[in-house]
Formats: sequence, C-alpha cells, structure tokens
Amino acid sequence: MNKFSRIGLLSVVLIITCYESGIAQKKPVYKDAAVPTALRIKDLLGRMSLEEKVGQISVLLGWDMYSKTGNTVTVSDEFKKALAVQHTGMLWATLRADPWTKKTLLTGLNPGLAAKATNAIQKYTIENSRLNIPMLLAEECPHGHMAIGTTVFPTSIGQSSTWNPDLIQEMAAAIALEARLQGAHIGYGPVLDLAREPRWSRVEETYGEDPVLNSRMGEAMVKGFQGNDLKSGINIAATLKHFTAYGVPEGGHNGGSVAVGTRELFQSYLPPFRAAVKAGAQSVMTAYNSIDGIPCSANHFLLTDVLRKQWGFNGFVVSDLGSISGLVSSHHVAANATEGAAMAINAGLDADLSGYGYGPALIDALRKGQVPESVLDTAVARVLRIKFEMGLFENPYVNVQKAAKIVRSEAHVALARNVASASLVLLKNKNNILPLSHKLKRIAVIGPNADNIYNQLGDYTAPQDENAVVTVLEGIKSQAGKGVKVDYAKGCAIRDTTSAGMAEAIELAKNAEVAVVVLGGSSARDFKTEYLNTGAAQVKAADTGVSDMESGEGFDRSTLDLMGRQMELLQRIVKTGTPVVLVLIKGRPLNLNWAADHVDAIVDAWYPGQEGGNAIADVLFGAYNPSGRLPLSIPKSVGQLPVYYNLKKPASHSYVEVNNRPLYPFGYGLSYTTFEYSNLNILVSGAQDNLSVKVKLNVKNTGERDGDEVTQLYLVDKVSSVVTPVKQLKKFKRFFLKSGAQKELEFELNAEDLKLFNQQMNWVLEPGDFSLMLGSSSDDVRLKGDFTVR
Repeated sequence: MNKFSRIGLLSVVLIITCYESGIAQKKPVYKDAAVPTALRIKDLLGRMSLEEKVGQISVLLGWDMYSKTGNTVTVSDEFKKALAVQHTGMLWATLRADPWTKKTLLTGLNPGLAAKATNAIQKYTIENSRLNIPMLLAEECPHGHMAIGTTVFPTSIGQSSTWNPDLIQEMAAAIALEARLQGAHIGYGPVLDLAREPRWSRVEETYGEDPVLNSRMGEAMVKGFQGNDLKSGINIAATLKHFTAYGVPEGGHNGGSVAVGTRELFQSYLPPFRAAVKAGAQSVMTAYNSIDGIPCSANHFLLTDVLRKQWGFNGFVVSDLGSISGLVSSHHVAANATEGAAMAINAGLDADLSGYGYGPALIDALRKGQVPESVLDTAVARVLRIKFEMGLFENPYVNVQKAAKIVRSEAHVALARNVASASLVLLKNKNNILPLSHKLKRIAVIGPNADNIYNQLGDYTAPQDENAVVTVLEGIKSQAGKGVKVDYAKGCAIRDTTSAGMAEAIELAKNAEVAVVVLGGSSARDFKTEYLNTGAAQVKAADTGVSDMESGEGFDRSTLDLMGRQMELLQRIVKTGTPVVLVLIKGRPLNLNWAADHVDAIVDAWYPGQEGGNAIADVLFGAYNPSGRLPLSIPKSVGQLPVYYNLKKPASHSYVEVNNRPLYPFGYGLSYTTFEYSNLNILVSGAQDNLSVKVKLNVKNTGERDGDEVTQLYLVDKVSSVVTPVKQLKKFKRFFLKSGAQKELEFELNAEDLKLFNQQMNWVLEPGDFSLMLGSSSDDVRLKGDFTVR
C-alpha cells in the first residue's frame, strides 16, 4: 500500500469514527422527554430483545431486593441476579413489612430508609441495564401504605361507612403522598368487589354490598391516588381489585368459583370498575376466581372485549399473585406453564405478579408460536407508558429528607382520626345511654379488643410502633378526665377458650357505673400462622386459637358467631346489671342477635385504624356525633344468606325459624340527634339520553345536638323487560346541620341512573313508571314519590 493509499484509508476511518461518535452523542428517541410518549415507546420497543420485553412485564416480589446495615441500604445480590437474568422491570411490595415477608420494625425500613432503598434500586437498574429503563414499584395501599412508619387509616369497609367520598378522596391523596415520597409509583387499591358473602375472609377490604356506593368510593380513591398529574411527585397510579365478582365465592371460600350470570355481572358487579376506569384508573388486577367456568386471568371477554373495547381502558392489567400459574395448578385449564402464560397474555393480561407466571414460560410460548410477538409488544407498551407518563426516565429518584419528614405527619394522623370518627356506626342506643356522662366516676373497659393495637388495624398492615396506635382503653382514659377511675380487664381472647381473667372482668363490671365491652374479631397476623405463597393464611382445622385471627385473607368462616368465650363474657357482664356499651372491632358482619336484645348500646367500629381509640372515645363521650351508615346488611343468621338489600324481584319471604329481614339493614345508623324530611318535589324533563329528573326535599335537624345526616335516594323500576332489584340506591349525600337548622337538598337523576341491561345485552332506558324513596337507610323511608319516563 502506497503513502497516499494509507492516508486515504486513515481519512475514511477517521470519518467513520467521527460519524459513529456523533450518533453515540445523539440522545435516543425514547430518552427525549420532548418526544410524544407513543413515539418513545415505539423506539424503545424496537431496541429491546425478547427477554428484555418479557422482563418488563414480570413483577417480582420486592422485599428481598435490598440489604440493610444500620442506616445504609443497598441493593441485594438477589436483585442484581434478577436484573441480570430476568431483566425485570417491576417490583411489588418492596417496602412491605409483615410476618409473611419476615420484615419487622428492626429488619424493615422506616420512611427515610425506604426512600434510600428505592433510590438504590433505581440507580442500580439504570446503571446496570442495557437500555437504562427505570423500575416501576408497586405497593399495597388499601387503607394506608403497607410499610413501616406510615399512617394507618380505617379499612375499606369503614371508609365506606362514612358515606363521604370527598373525605375518602382526601385520605387517598394522603396515602398516595406517603407512598410516592418513599419511591412507590403504583398503589394496589381500591378493592371494588361487592361483599355479598360475609363468610368470605376479605369483606373488610371492600366497600360493601352495593354497586353505587362502591362506585363513588372507587372514584374517590382513584382521584385521590392519581390527582391531575402522575409526574407531580405526590401521586401514584391506582390498581383496581379484583376483576371481577371476587366477593361472592360459593360457600364463602376465598378465590372459589362464582355463580353469576352475564346480565347480573353487568348490572351489579361491573359498574364499580367501570366508574373507576372512567375516573382514570391506570391499572386493573385480575381476580383468582372463575366465572361460569372461565378463570378471570384468562378471560378474553372481560379483559379485552369489556375492559378495553367497551370501556376504553388504556392502562395495564396485572395478575393477582400467582394467578397465571393458577390456571395450571388451581383451575386446571392449562396443562403446563407455557399454555397458562399463552392463555393469560392472549386474553389481555399484561403483567405477571410473581415473576414465574410469564418469564421462561412466556418466552417458550412465543418461540412455539402460541403467542404473537405483537401481543407481547402491546403488553410491554402498556407498562412502559406508565413509566414515561410518570416521568421516571427523567426523574427516577425521591427526596430522602422529605420522606422522613412528611410520612405520618401530624396532619395525616388527624385525618386518620377524622375518617375513623366518621366511619363509626351507632347500631343501638337504649334510653340514650350514649353519650356517656362526664359525671361518671368509675368505668370498666373490658374485652380482647379493648387494648390490642393490632386487632384494631386490619389486614394489610405493617408492624407498628406501639406509641403510634391509640387503643380504645387509651382513648377512654384520655377523654374521661382525671377524676374518673378507668379499670381494665381483657376477660378473654378472640378465639382462645382458656380463661384469660374472666372472673376479674366480671368483678370490674359489678363495681363500675358503666361497662364498655370491646369484642369482635381480628385480622392481625402473627409469626405463628402459616401462609401460602400468595400471602393468604393457611387455616388448619385443628387450630385451637393460638392466634386471634379469624378474618383477613384466607380466614373464611362457616358461621358468623363471636368466637372463643366472647359471648359468655358479654352475657355474664350484662347479668351484673351494670349498663353495657358494646363496641365491635371486626372485619365482617357478626351475629349480634343476643346483643341487640340485651345490651344498652352498640357501636360498630369495623377496623378503625391507628386513631381508632380516640375516635371511639370521641363518640362515646359525645365529642363527635356518630353518623356512619352500614355499607352492608347485618344478617340474623348464615341461613338467611344472601341478605343484601337490593335482591332481585320477587321480594324474599320469611323462614320458619326467622323472618327474611336483616338484623340491621344497609344504610342504617343512629345519631344523637333527629332529622325530619319534608316537601318532596320531583321534576322530569327531557327524554332518553337528555333525561333529567330533579328531586328536591327539605331536611331539618329537630334534635338538640348538631350532627351529620346521610340522605339516601332509592329507585324502584315498577315494570321492566328484565327482572330488576326490589330497590336500588342511586344517590346519597352526607351533610352537617346545626340543631334546629334546615337544608334544601337537590339530587338529579339522568338516563344512566335509570338504564337497565336488557335481553339483548344492551344498556337501555325503558319508558315507564318509577318510584323514588328517600330516607336514612334502605328500610327507613321518610318520603316517597312517583314519576314517569316517556
């Protein structure tokens, strides 16, 4: 080669090197925040390998993905391996702490360390993955972020007892702030299943038995979680659970088969999800159950035809933990993991919560041609969209100092007390024994739930600093004042049948002016309970009550009776002749027949959260006028089930042993004041989609105390082409009235409120006659009126 040839070759090499250097310096399209999200997703998908795509939709269990030494938190070797081998793009429950995860107050993370942990995970992910894609972190957030040091609000059944969507939206915003400041991006919740089977273990996680109440609560949670901008740094994406009809399993068995028809599905069980999707929910979780023989995690009709084509959902669908594998092991509709993965993703299930439902099985299905790569690309694109729209490519980190300072702030604790107070339902108040007089000198506080922090918090709760939770005993001592002697005895356990000091409790009651007896149930997990790999408890028939836990995921019941020796304790205390106030802390309706007949007052608190003791004391002593309303019906017997108020026509009839009515109906709740309804006016205008039915009435506080009323509007379709409910809640309002004050209320019904799902499987508004009923519960109707739609 001559001199000039060598010079020419060097020049070409130099030109190529400079050109390649220029390309290297140019930012990839997917990393350019100025480019529309759709183009960024397309560019990134084009750069990804098959394994990297599958990794993006594999959601691994996160609590083993960090290592903690003192105040230093780093990524664990397990996380390094997961990123290198599985290319995972999502983690779940990284900050979760409970007996199942083996994370305690010592081994888990406080809010500041949690922020350090998620920052470390993001940093390692971005610096050690080929395409620098940030991690998406999901956390459990049904009644507070399930992590150490966060605010614990009442469980969902208590939230819905407030009948106050605005308050629940404020609560959801607080939960979102606490989770996002620690590095979370997705909150699992709200749970929108209708709880029409009280033997089922997860009633506490729902908003009750009614589609309209559930819809309003679901909308509130979604709006509170997501706000107006997912890039705000204070909001998280909501995940709707569990799609669908999960709350009515046959026999009450968690995850069991569900027997509902298609019309009932659309008329009752799907509306809450539809409303939450319309409110903007970004994620939906499939349910463990099957419907008419089709598992929800492989149901193309639900996941694609309904959710996406009919409702326009553009977020991503995630499995419940292990439910893709359940297609093989539980439902037996797939012969192996490859078939199961193919069934799920072809049906429209985008992401696998577990990491073993997709992974190698999905790769195998793709290579065998059982899944088109375009289906995989669509699923991955849906997950990537959330990452782009949250701004994670530009700002994947959180502020450690903010997390340490703001999580469980005084404002959030005060909000927890407010939600708890608003959720309390006064079921009975004979001779106005409540509120308690401040002239009392001696009060006996008795029962297994009177001074137990975990029993009042519910399932999906992290370990707690004891000083952060106020029990009923502590709340009463604080409210009663210095001159009042407050005596305490546990009396018995929730399930254990040994004595635990019953004689002492009876003696205290004899010598007291009033006995506050705190009974019920518990969803408090402990290290003695064995758990399935889904997190549900393993209940053994031979269990003699080592744990109090009789509710919470996996703890289904065959009866609704008080367990252990609780009924004996209550009966012996009543026998002393001392006035008795029964406070119930529990996760599901229980048999209250004897109590309703024999005790003086009953307050239902569900699981009231960390401020439950203060809230209960506020109500007992009159600092707060109770105004909660039942979000489900309380049966007299399991033999009545189902007993929900809006059953289909014809109306039910009585049994030989007992009548057909619940002990306490849906919407029921007493107050320390009284309300009078008058001047109903109904004005109908328009037709079909432009229909407007304006309803006006007056409500007056006729008692001596200020208080909240919850006015409920029920509708009856007198004659319809398909069978409709005997009555159906359509609107409600909770509002405050001073003693003697009057307020004019106005409700407006539109075509959507009056439509039914007809024989042709279409939503239609049929002309005809309707009845309106307004009052304080489904059975306490104060005003009635008719109108006609032409």
